[in-house]
Amino acid sequence: MDQTKRPLLIPPEFANYAEKNGVFDMYKKLLEQLIINKPEDPIAFLIEQLKRENDDVPQVIILGPPASGKRSIAKLVCAKTRAAHLTMENLVAEAEVDVKEQAEQFISRKQAVPDRLWLRIIQSRMKLFDCVKKGWVLEGFPQTRDQAQVLQENGIYPKHCIILEAPDTVFIERAAGKRFDRVTGDVYHTTFDWPTSSIVQARLEEVVGNTEEEIVNRLVNYHRYIDGIRRCFSTVFKTINADQPKADVFSQAYTFLCSQPRTNAPHTPRIILLGPTGSGKGVQAALLASKYNIVKVSCGQLIKQAIVDEKKSGLAAKNYIEKHFPIPDNIVMSILKERLSQLDCVTRGWVLHGYPRTRDQGEQLQRAGFTPNRIFFLDVPNDSVLERLTLRRTDPVTGDRFHLLYNPPLSLEVKERLEQHPTDNEDEVRRRLAMYHLEVEELGDLYVDGQHVNADQDPHTVFECLESVIVNPLPKRF
Repeated sequence: MDQTKRPLLIPPEFANYAEKNGVFDMYKKLLEQLIINKPEDPIAFLIEQLKRENDDVPQVIILGPPASGKRSIAKLVCAKTRAAHLTMENLVAEAEVDVKEQAEQFISRKQAVPDRLWLRIIQSRMKLFDCVKKGWVLEGFPQTRDQAQVLQENGIYPKHCIILEAPDTVFIERAAGKRFDRVTGDVYHTTFDWPTSSIVQARLEEVVGNTEEEIVNRLVNYHRYIDGIRRCFSTVFKTINADQPKADVFSQAYTFLCSQPRTNAPHTPRIILLGPTGSGKGVQAALLASKYNIVKVSCGQLIKQAIVDEKKSGLAAKNYIEKHFPIPDNIVMSILKERLSQLDCVTRGWVLHGYPRTRDQGEQLQRAGFTPNRIFFLDVPNDSVLERLTLRRTDPVTGDRFHLLYNPPLSLEVKERLEQHPTDNEDEVRRRLAMYHLEVEELGDLYVDGQHVNADQDPHTVFECLESVIVNPLPKRF
């Protein structure tokens, strides 16, 4: 890049490539694995790590008091994500023979299995193909802070930890009606979740250890340790109210699992605001640019500026404007490309509104290397748009803008001299709305990660919705 040229034009390809392929996060994960595993041959180890097809798999711990629904939620999560379901029972049953015998000896004597033995069992299980390839959901473990720390010390740390909680009286009531199907391993309840099959009903058994006294003792033990466990997983845990229908608990749990932690990777915002005329794109772009010091890019303003500066592309666009013809996409793209390649846009990021209006324009933008990392569709009903635009007026003397409903002039003199802009008449607004709705479906197909925001509310409320999506990673798709 020649630094003597002004303005400096920086191609966007490198930043797009690094962000798309998670280069920064890849380095971070490789260093973490080196520190955790301490291999004798670091190079061979790193090569083996890079050969893995997918390292972004679920790694979930689900905890909660007895009868909180851990088993049901874990099964639903595994069915949705195809991850391996790990319980304390099947971990022991599937362990290597010598380790299994040691664990069963402790269990038969009703003694606690040592933490280091649990570690051996869990480590060997998580090295198997299904856990590596599809991820894992660990149910009901760890049960103490010491167990959580042992896992952490050996590099086993979940991406998400779900803790199910409710009043103790709820769990005592649930435990009394809990029934177990020994054939399938499913858990039912006499009141809340009774099976429809008479065959299944006939083979259900009461769960051992579910008397009221035993449940109370287990609840006391749970509350003794849960705060310490919560501190161990303070950055990845979420508490969910278990005293609600199972479908609602799972919905909240799955939404949490789809969330991703914030990354330390450099992030340059590249935002596109789409929406019908009058949806507030310009207002939201100005708010975002002001708060986050990113460049506000208005396609319409760029074209006007290019005409004023008598640039070649501007003069070409002027001919079409004077004849009331639409400006060809290649002319608009040349004006836009020049602006988005400048140093401030590349280093600080940009928020673009007024473009693209069609799928072809969006594809041209991507081919030029300007791939957005946040896309918002500002949804506003047609009636609200008509109310916003057709009642706008301008004072030709002062240049002040008013709205006959929301911001009327204070004096009759000013009201009488107000004028309506030609583009704000009802027929013209309806025409622009029709054009937008004709193209928005294809734009939605192009920008599948686009977030729809209800823009028919206070501008600052809309801004908070946009901001929450910009500062947090986009939800993951399983």
